[in-house]
Amino acid sequence: MALTLHIEKLRHSGAHVMAAAIQSLWPQAAFGCGSPTDVGFFCDVGLPTPLKASDLELVERRIDELRESQLPFEHEHVSIEDAISLMQRLSQPYKVELLQLLKIDGRAAVMKAVGWHAVEVSAEGGRALVTLCRMGDFIDLGHGPQVAHSGQVGPIRVRNIAGAYWRGDPSRSQLQRIHALCCASRFDLDALIKQLQEAAERDHRKLGRELKLFTQSQDVGAGLPLWLPNGMVIRDELERLALQEERRQGYQRVATPHIAKEALYIRSGHLPYYRDDMYSPIEIEGDAYFLRPMNCPHHHEIYLSQQWSYRQLPVRLTEYGQVYRYEASGGLSGLMRTRGFCQNDAHIYCRPDQVRDELLAVLQLHARYYAMFGIEDFWMRLSLPDMDRIEKYVDDPSGWAESMEILREAMDVSGYRYVAAPGEAAFYGPKVDFMIRSAVGSEHAISTSQLDFVAARRFGLNYVAEDGAMRPVYVIHRAPLGSHERFVAFLIEHYGGHFPVWLAPIQVRVIPVSERHTAYALKVRDLIFEAPIPTASAGVRVDADVDSERMQRKIRKAQLEKVPYVLVVGDREAEGVSVSVRRCGRTALGTMPVAEFLLRLAREIGSRRDASTA
Repeated sequence: MALTLHIEKLRHSGAHVMAAAIQSLWPQAAFGCGSPTDVGFFCDVGLPTPLKASDLELVERRIDELRESQLPFEHEHVSIEDAISLMQRLSQPYKVELLQLLKIDGRAAVMKAVGWHAVEVSAEGGRALVTLCRMGDFIDLGHGPQVAHSGQVGPIRVRNIAGAYWRGDPSRSQLQRIHALCCASRFDLDALIKQLQEAAERDHRKLGRELKLFTQSQDVGAGLPLWLPNGMVIRDELERLALQEERRQGYQRVATPHIAKEALYIRSGHLPYYRDDMYSPIEIEGDAYFLRPMNCPHHHEIYLSQQWSYRQLPVRLTEYGQVYRYEASGGLSGLMRTRGFCQNDAHIYCRPDQVRDELLAVLQLHARYYAMFGIEDFWMRLSLPDMDRIEKYVDDPSGWAESMEILREAMDVSGYRYVAAPGEAAFYGPKVDFMIRSAVGSEHAISTSQLDFVAARRFGLNYVAEDGAMRPVYVIHRAPLGSHERFVAFLIEHYGGHFPVWLAPIQVRVIPVSERHTAYALKVRDLIFEAPIPTASAGVRVDADVDSERMQRKIRKAQLEKVPYVLVVGDREAEGVSVSVRRCGRTALGTMPVAEFLLRLAREIGSRRDASTA
């Protein structure tokens, strides 16, 4: 979530106030890093003994005292050598380490080490200077932005304690990461607390366990989720959706291996530019093989398997392709951030005169999907290169300029809202991230499209032009449904586990009033399963709960499992070949003939809409 400058100043200042509160309570505290977050800030601290939950109340009370004191934030520029000496005297070894890293390797090394600009460097008289921030007796590294004094920091709620390895390295010290909420007003803070409580109830990790969608195994490995049968239903339905939509737009499905030789990734540029995010190589018969971090190099090889004429373009190759990327363990989060995931990937090979229209069709496909899922609040983030740090990207200024112009034009024509994000482009071209806001207000980058002007040169991706000359193609990378993992995680939270019927693992459950109605319940189940509903090609996902438990208990169980339709059957229903229909989370819909219910079910599944819009 992009923070406004005002709230960022509040939260940045709040991190200093909390660190000062901790130091006043535990003078031996050694501080790592602190940083603003989307909801407040955190502070990493090393202490001889772990903090308890009750200690957080002490910290919060001390924060309130410091806010009431209205202590000014004062800044001073000193040399790196003087800052190191000061932090040594203050017994702050983590700050000393950052400053020494800054002195030897520069600011970029510090950013890589701790994930954000913990220090800012300026120059004066040929010397590198860093900024110290003082608030009362507390001194820290910090160039801002800060408010004028501690009284201007918004209300703070100290939230929880977690573990955090220093510099994200499990072999280093484990610090205590204290999270706090901070807003501009008490009203905003109360609203945020309520929002976070709702978010906790919708958390995909919690619902994933309760609904038996996926699991994790230490023996399989962190960040490598295992899909359970219920979760696999959702994956299959998303793939079926993509297959239908992509076939309609002229895509051709392919399948490629999960590994490839080192030479392929040297050629693609992934090893020079992306090595830190790839798994270590596997040696096979003297050759180094890598788990693929992307599907694109494999697709390029498919394109190269034949010669293409200008008449045959565009070529659209699509695959739900499994990829593997190394993520630091501290960044892993359920299905949202994993080390192995399956992408709704495709690559479009087109002529220069086709690029804009192909990009526009891709953007419109994203929007069509989002409308289907009831996602109304979305926008695009145009990721551009930081031309002051050109070493991060392929050095081709004219290629960058042309591709950015094409992409901007397609985005303007689309009419969808977008913002620019300098410095976030892929190494081979600008990209568009689709941002969506969840039901509880959190923002997610859910899918990406990229315009690649480099692959044609690296791989020799050409076509025979009308004049017989070989000319390079443009490559569009697109994944409108993102990865199964992240998209399903979002959908779990978006729907709160109450999936629309077409996505629900179990769509219909039949419950007999008593044991003597079991035979009719099973008959209804079979009628529904065998109903000719086109988009339910494998049959409606229906079961019958014929256990010996009481009917009300069975209904409650179906509600907890969030089964969309519960059909209760007794004497009256058996006589009239009907069912008593209950919709999860809504009032009972009454009794209706089985045939009428099947029509309703067919409309809802066929339209891929919820009942309220079917």
